[in-house]
Amino acid sequence: MKPLLIPLMALFAVVAALSPVMAQTDSKPVRLVIPFTPGGAQDVIGRYVGDRLAKLRGSPVVVENKAGAGGELAADAVAKASADGSVLLLATGGAINIAPLLNPKLPYDPKRDLVPIAMIADTPMTIAVRTESPYKTLADVLRDAKSKPGLIAFASTGNATLSHLTGELLAQAAGVKLLHVPYRGAAPAITDLMGGQVPLIVTSVASINPMVEGGKARVLGTFTQSRLPNLGNPPTVAEATGLPGMDLPIWVGIMAPAKTPQDRVEKLSSELNGLCKLPETQAYFASLGAIVACGGHAAFASMLAQDSARWAQVIHKGGIKLD
Repeated sequence: MKPLLIPLMALFAVVAALSPVMAQTDSKPVRLVIPFTPGGAQDVIGRYVGDRLAKLRGSPVVVENKAGAGGELAADAVAKASADGSVLLLATGGAINIAPLLNPKLPYDPKRDLVPIAMIADTPMTIAVRTESPYKTLADVLRDAKSKPGLIAFASTGNATLSHLTGELLAQAAGVKLLHVPYRGAAPAITDLMGGQVPLIVTSVASINPMVEGGKARVLGTFTQSRLPNLGNPPTVAEATGLPGMDLPIWVGIMAPAKTPQDRVEKLSSELNGLCKLPETQAYFASLGAIVACGGHAAFASMLAQDSARWAQVIHKGGIKLD
């Protein structure tokens, strides 16, 4: 018996030493930081992801809303957090791709300090008018804009936001000059659209959908690859204009601190892609005006690079600066 005793004791010692580490890795609560106030589409998406991820892992996922500075506060907090897979960021383009192009004093570098885990959703943009508008098609708008340079206005949700940049990209691609009117969010912009103070708005599906359902607004085009039936099946901007490059992913994804171990990145990516592909996820996101956009960390990283290059060109050509 004695010859077997020492190896068995050694084995038990190894297992005992590893078990706390294994337990910490598998059951440590995850903190998901959402860079928006509660209630918006991205917040609701984040809470759904947190809830499903907790059920999948069998351990808690705590959602923390850390709004401010267009998502920069949340991104900075996660960039500086413990890199063990226990802190995640619900990331969007404003803080990850746009902020580095406009703010030289940004306290974090998304490429250096954060690692992409998985893509989750696309919250696409639209260009819309009020129902009474004389503009029946996007071609009508561009024709008018060519004859009246800088006089046809579009509302956005704020200067240098994705709403603003999307409208600017369309104008640049079409070779027209539109007058940008920034607002502090979608609600006041839509109010002025309904009141006739501005003829056009570039905003998300989630923001304009209630107006479309209420018969108060019409979508002239969606910046998507295919048509969206829930908006009345309007044409895509590419269909309406014949312009290339009008399929713009307004992505939502999950990121983590850059030094998160690769095995944790792989596992989280697999878990998130699994829940992303569930039929219930697709149905729930559609109800929010979002599109499921599943993708692992490699696909996410590639898309981020393309997105950054696109907006860098728009910002440079348009001479866009922060207020």
